[in-house]
Amino acid sequence: MSGDQADKKTPGPGRRAILGAAVLGASGAVLGLPGAAEAAGDRTAGQGGRGLKSLPVPAIIGHRGASGYRPEHTFGSYDLALDLGADVVEAGDLVPTKDGHLVCRHEPEIGGTTDVAAHPEFAGRKTTKVVDGVPTTGWFTEDFTLAELKTLRAVERIPANRPHNTLYNGRWEIPTFEEVLRWQDEQTRKRGRQVWIYPETKHPTYFRKLGLGLEERVAKLLRKYGKDGRNSPVILQSFEPTSIQRLNQLVDNPLVVLLSTADSRPYDFVEAGDPRTVADLITPKGLREIAGYAQGIGPTLDLVIPKNADGTLGKPTTLVADAHKVGLVLHPYTMRNENPFLPAEYRKGSAADGYGDPFGAFRTYFATGIDGVFTDNADTGLLARADFLGG
Repeated sequence: MSGDQADKKTPGPGRRAILGAAVLGASGAVLGLPGAAEAAGDRTAGQGGRGLKSLPVPAIIGHRGASGYRPEHTFGSYDLALDLGADVVEAGDLVPTKDGHLVCRHEPEIGGTTDVAAHPEFAGRKTTKVVDGVPTTGWFTEDFTLAELKTLRAVERIPANRPHNTLYNGRWEIPTFEEVLRWQDEQTRKRGRQVWIYPETKHPTYFRKLGLGLEERVAKLLRKYGKDGRNSPVILQSFEPTSIQRLNQLVDNPLVVLLSTADSRPYDFVEAGDPRTVADLITPKGLREIAGYAQGIGPTLDLVIPKNADGTLGKPTTLVADAHKVGLVLHPYTMRNENPFLPAEYRKGSAADGYGDPFGAFRTYFATGIDGVFTDNADTGLLARADFLGG
């Protein structure tokens, strides 16, 4: 987004009612109140159009699908996340094509997530760009038409950690957001339950400068498919608060501000000369401001429980309580099963692709009162939740 910031819109009362119920649900589960497990189990997605209230607490969100088992942001990954029981599927990270379509890739640079390097016809597209202040070399979605991107196939992004996922390299193409919205409806009918998705606007300031504004394109598609209401099963997220503010003007969907490390600055703040960091946004004052235009936050897990110098977990912060106090839900990221991604005390051995004890880590994070968590391994998360609520 260029320097102009969308005016804030007062959230409708329905949003607050939904949020309050979700937060109360989380508190009941965490405190182990009688019936908490049953109550969470009863809140299956999408019943009666109750919005966020219909999601279990803590919700298990399939991070880029089931990316622990399939190349991320593919229909293979999204389908498997639903097969494993994910309450919500993060489909997808939205970036634009040269001709203005929205596609699902973790980043606009696609050298690490597709087979583009094996396509000699696109060798001349390799270039270096500065994305959010960082020089990046590779191939970028905004330099390809949708038809060209559809000739590529997805590959595993972190093969050192997930060598088994490379078995599926080349099997799936890059999905468009419109295809995801149709898939959501098809899967909802097929599975007999409301399928939820959790797309993210990626680098919105960067793309707005290129004349490829994301928010208007997202809103147009949500309106086309009748999914732009406050109870719609589409939660929108972004690391740039002004992107969420802009979306708040365009649609009534649940909105979530993503929060990186405490010392980082959202890139829209950098561009606008706003000196605040994430540390400022997670103060009671900062959270009150976010609650004026969003319904939740997606912090790193380290903002919920910081790590000690040795990589073990320290003492939980007050973030969960502070966010709940102003009516915000918390969906932190990201739980993964492999050793390198786990707190030190939950690792087993030193193999980069070896599993540690994610159940122990899930239990510790759930105990803080979070309302959900992004995970690459939805099946593990669901078992961990059942253990936690049944304990």
